[in-house]
Amino acid sequence: MVEDIEPEAELVAVEPEIEAEGDPVASYQQETESHTPPLWTLDAMGEATKGWLPDGDTEIAITGLSIDTRSLQPGDAYFAIRGDVHDGHKFVAAAHAAGATVSVVAKDWVGRLEGDCGRLLVVDDVLHALVRLGLAARARTSAQVVAITGSVGKTTTKEMLRTGLAACGHVHAAVASFNNHWGVPLTLARMPADSDFAVIEIGMNHPGEITPLVQMTRPHVAIINNVAAVHLGAFDSVDEIAHAKSEIFDGLIPGGTAVLNADDERLPIMLDRATEAEVANTVLFGEAPDADVRLEKLNLMDHASTLSANVMGEPVMLKVGAPGRHIAQNALVVLAVAKLFDADLAKVSLALAEMEAVKGRGQQHKLSVGQGAAVLIDESYNANPTSMAASLDLLGSREPAPGGRRIAVLGDMLELGATSAQLHADIADPISDNRISRVFLAGSDMRALRDTLMNTKGVHVTWCDTADEIGAILADEIRSGDVVMVKASLGMAFAKVINHLLERYGDKPDV
Repeated sequence: MVEDIEPEAELVAVEPEIEAEGDPVASYQQETESHTPPLWTLDAMGEATKGWLPDGDTEIAITGLSIDTRSLQPGDAYFAIRGDVHDGHKFVAAAHAAGATVSVVAKDWVGRLEGDCGRLLVVDDVLHALVRLGLAARARTSAQVVAITGSVGKTTTKEMLRTGLAACGHVHAAVASFNNHWGVPLTLARMPADSDFAVIEIGMNHPGEITPLVQMTRPHVAIINNVAAVHLGAFDSVDEIAHAKSEIFDGLIPGGTAVLNADDERLPIMLDRATEAEVANTVLFGEAPDADVRLEKLNLMDHASTLSANVMGEPVMLKVGAPGRHIAQNALVVLAVAKLFDADLAKVSLALAEMEAVKGRGQQHKLSVGQGAAVLIDESYNANPTSMAASLDLLGSREPAPGGRRIAVLGDMLELGATSAQLHADIADPISDNRISRVFLAGSDMRALRDTLMNTKGVHVTWCDTADEIGAILADEIRSGDVVMVKASLGMAFAKVINHLLERYGDKPDV
């Protein structure tokens, strides 16, 4: 675990199966959509899951689905997922006490459940039942479905798609990074029948993981946001990652469209794979001259980005309520999907102006330091070489107040395999290019960056073992006028650094 909490056992059971950028706590928050009519009736759920119900249980309403009794709402159906460490069946009584209408349990647990477990839907396998329910939800919907994968920024782009498309209809998307073998069917199963749009995030750590998820999703549009050096411990090269990401084409409906990054070095691999999969249409986004959705002008501000783009021949100007070139790239994806879905580009553009960066993904805080203030940029959610460089560019775009400095607080980028030391050392160049004068580092892999900075860049560096150590040292050194950016892989627990600074200096609302 990476948080100082004692999670419920079923969360522990499935946490190791989440893609590395998944949040171990927020990812389990309950979906909070309202459903009229109900999401499912009990008999429809029983039919879809091929489960057995007691006599008389037919038209009972199911208002939501849960795999976590801590966030379960009255009226939900509870799926007792069996994980690698613990088993959700041990919490069926807790689900009933929390108001679950029914608990979906495996037949080999019947007779072994403890306590008052309430109504049961008995199935051969709970995860297989969840998959069947997801397939049934996909079959009954008339929504336009988009699936997104990529090495960096999937969840942020998913949220931007949710925000933009919501201006034109009812959007269904997971509340967090539900992007693996249980998260995708859960997201699909939670989709109301009357949805106009559905945004499904699909992740992977190994080859072959995307194909069954996208075949379940059957999107009209499949997006590969980018391909980067992530999960290299499971791949021999970034080219292999590009091939694995391109599995998303395997589930496109006939006549569907692939949306690809025109600026990505691995674009030829993805285009070849799209041809092999007989993808009907391809749309490119980016800054390249031949991009179908092309960024023409970008202005980065402290808290937003303004851009002009050509969207398949239609000029669009918009403001996005978060800063960064990578955010502008995500906005191009949203515009491409909106155009493909015949959504109103003006409404979508206005909606994007209202979005804000979220916790761990660029959220900004204003710290009260001495007689002035410092700015804290929270990029602590995850890190890899591409996202690290983008975050350092964002820091470089911020001008410190008089007397202030640009400060980078960086932790290990995990799962980079044999190339880890070199990839960490390479971060020295964007640090130098962005005029960052003070660097704090934590983690064994960050020693390579420390040595490179000290030997070749002349940057003032402090290295520590852990987030706890670096948080305490950093808190004593921050001064008025500083702009501080914090980023590391989730397993480094750099949220502790953010929390330490907020506890010490507070958070002014007028950042």
